[in-house]
Amino acid sequence: MPAVDQLVDAHVHLWDTAAMRISWFRDDLGLPRRVAPDDLAAAVATAPVTVRAAVAVQAADTETEARWLARQAGAHGPLPGPVVLQYDARPDVPDAWAGMAQPVIDDGVPVAGLRLAVPGGAADLSDVAGLDRLCEGLAATGRVLETLVRPSQLPGVAALASRHPALDVVVCHLGLGAGEPDRAWRDALAGLAARPRVHAKLSGLHRAASDPAVADEAARVAAAVRAAVDAFGAERLLFGSDWPMSARVAPYAEIVDRTARALPALDDAGTTAMWSRTADRLYGGAVPFTSPG
Repeated sequence: MPAVDQLVDAHVHLWDTAAMRISWFRDDLGLPRRVAPDDLAAAVATAPVTVRAAVAVQAADTETEARWLARQAGAHGPLPGPVVLQYDARPDVPDAWAGMAQPVIDDGVPVAGLRLAVPGGAADLSDVAGLDRLCEGLAATGRVLETLVRPSQLPGVAALASRHPALDVVVCHLGLGAGEPDRAWRDALAGLAARPRVHAKLSGLHRAASDPAVADEAARVAAAVRAAVDAFGAERLLFGSDWPMSARVAPYAEIVDRTARALPALDDAGTTAMWSRTADRLYGGAVPFTSPG
């Protein structure tokens, strides 16, 4: 179990397929059709330590879903807590630097950041409309850019971070997910970590132990986590469960425990930063984030 008495989960999802369209949702994925704050509360109650807050990351990309997610956060206190909405460009609206999320932000809804989910796009991110304008808007309003990318896109994220040095960037799932931590990924991760305001989530890394492709699951995850600690230092890493996606792999408490066991020895400051303090700093803590802009 973690060497802390509380944590902030920097990556959870909520949705309700009866209330909104989730573009990627299919019954054969083995996921519930509705995942609400009470379900999250029940899951985190099983953790070996107190989960003080959770960052709710939008699962799809519609305004209807974004407003629903923000209402869940506003009505249920620290769980989920801060909200990160998806970036979907709106090139037909010149002033919409936040794309789909612009009217939500303009209405004063607390939004901690936007996520760029483009693992199927160009390696250099050149096919993302309005990307630099998005980064400028986020930096100007004190919000975070999250990225969901594949390993070959990490140099593109590093180049983006270099163009926007005042912007905090958080890479979901180490830019690796359940993949193998090979040399190309390690080199790309090191290049990314050279940008001082880039961070990464220890999320989405775990595979089911019963998976026939898993020769030594614990060793694979430990190798990825060690590479991340070596590159970023614990102070620029965050714990994320990726619940309820992770529930298909293991129960919530086991995801926390697996992550803790994968970590190398950390000092007290690094431990506290990784499990809670960095998430507090980036996303606004255990209460819904209020933008300074």
